[in-house]
Amino acid sequence: MTNEIIDLAARVGQALQAKGLLLVTAESCTGGGVAQAITEIAGSTGWFDCGYVAYSNASKTELLDVRAALIAQMGTVSEEVAAAMAAGALANSNAHVALSTTGIAGPTGAVPGKPVGTVCFGWANAEDSHTERLVFSGDRQSVREQTVVHALQGLLRFIE
Repeated sequence: MTNEIIDLAARVGQALQAKGLLLVTAESCTGGGVAQAITEIAGSTGWFDCGYVAYSNASKTELLDVRAALIAQMGTVSEEVAAAMAAGALANSNAHVALSTTGIAGPTGAVPGKPVGTVCFGWANAEDSHTERLVFSGDRQSVREQTVVHALQGLLRFIE
């Protein structure tokens, strides 16, 4: 875990704590990397509720209430699925704000229009949601690290 990620996680914790908010994560391509970064910070129990690692499509449907038809229509790596993952995480937790990641970390898995490095993000609360789609470069580890960084940066923007 890089110092940049740890510093970001600490900033996220301070922002959440200042607003009295609890976070839930719904991760696919990061495999729990965001939750790991969050829980590296002492006192994170004050602002982190839980994390879901929903790697398979079935787990996205069963744990996060993402409709199988949505996955079939839009693809697992889509802003629509990222939004549904964040909404499902909120609905199935005690959290006030959620973030989600779904992507293709590589080195395989690319499909037409979605190269390796494609990642979709979702951030949501009870009133609002935001999604993004980015394409990162580098190997699997680099893509996953860049995804964790962007997820945390996006969360800071979303809650501030």
